[in-house]
Amino acid sequence: MTTLLHSATAVDARGETPDAWILLDGDTIAVTGSGAERPVADETLDLSGRWIAPGFLDLHAHGGGGEDYATGDLATGLAAHRRHGTTRTVVSLVSEPIEVLGQQLARIADLAADDPRVLGSHLEGPFLAESRRGAHAAEMLRAPDDATIDRLIAAARGTLRQVTIAPELPGGLDAVRRFADAGVVVAIGHTEADAATARAAFDAGATLLTHAFNAMPGIHHRAGGPVAAALDDERVNLELVLDGLHVEQSVAAIAFAAAPGRIALISDAMAAAGAADGTYRLGTLDVTVRSGIAMVAGTETIAGSTLTLDTALILAIDALGLSRSAAVAALTATPARILGLADRFGLLAPGFAADIVVLDADDAVESVWANGVIAPSVVE
Repeated sequence: MTTLLHSATAVDARGETPDAWILLDGDTIAVTGSGAERPVADETLDLSGRWIAPGFLDLHAHGGGGEDYATGDLATGLAAHRRHGTTRTVVSLVSEPIEVLGQQLARIADLAADDPRVLGSHLEGPFLAESRRGAHAAEMLRAPDDATIDRLIAAARGTLRQVTIAPELPGGLDAVRRFADAGVVVAIGHTEADAATARAAFDAGATLLTHAFNAMPGIHHRAGGPVAAALDDERVNLELVLDGLHVEQSVAAIAFAAAPGRIALISDAMAAAGAADGTYRLGTLDVTVRSGIAMVAGTETIAGSTLTLDTALILAIDALGLSRSAAVAALTATPARILGLADRFGLLAPGFAADIVVLDADDAVESVWANGVIAPSVVE
């Protein structure tokens, strides 16, 4: 079945096209253009007054809709985020015993085989610094070794997309090399690394910074730390949680200015995203959510977010002053490039996935196509 979307402003990393039209053919964008001359389709939708963007790609998410991705109903959690524009997701796992992580990786591999909107898994641990563990149980953390790395890679059956490592751990730089050689995107995070250690990790194959500024040394005027090292290295991209809580807005603006085209907005969402306040579980830890802010129970430690990526988009445009094109790129083309998927995701172009987000004049999501299938409306 073909669907023609027309009379909208198309926005992607290349810029804006007014009076645009896009022909969807199954799960693929067949052809695009602008103006009154349009192809015939089985279904035609007039999107006058709206703008359209590629589907958002979330590199780092733990849950949503009341469900934890590792242990709960993944379909329910993904659906909650898809209503807000996220059409492809990398499922993130917190630190657990290796046996448990192996089981979780295998489960995600099974789900990815059945649902192409699941891009694979992200191991956010257990190779993390205890002093920067955040919402990871200290007893679950460990230094990496070859046998454990090989076991985790094998369990994922080719679907391990990303791993977060504190490179200063014993064997940390060797682990970076081993994962990178296996085709896994290696990120530095939950780390005490100084700038020199971060640079060594980048030279060893790390290409990403996990939720930049959070769970790592900040930028000091005599010690730039991993953030300054990443900003200074064109090979390296930076995740950013733009929810008004994780990173102060002026600092987020500095990151975008210092690393144009290298910032990927992520949700780092836990189960409470798109759900009510209350008590939740993240790995082995209890998490309390009040007023949409998730904290490890009994502490002031942030435990992920309740963010959906449409909110990050609005903050990028309204609070940081980014153009629609630059903000959209941080949710689409940049994460697709990080994962090596830039030939299929992140642009409104022929041959790309039929992942489309329709937004109104106030930048609110109205409707979403994921893999050519329209999701339920955000507005019930």
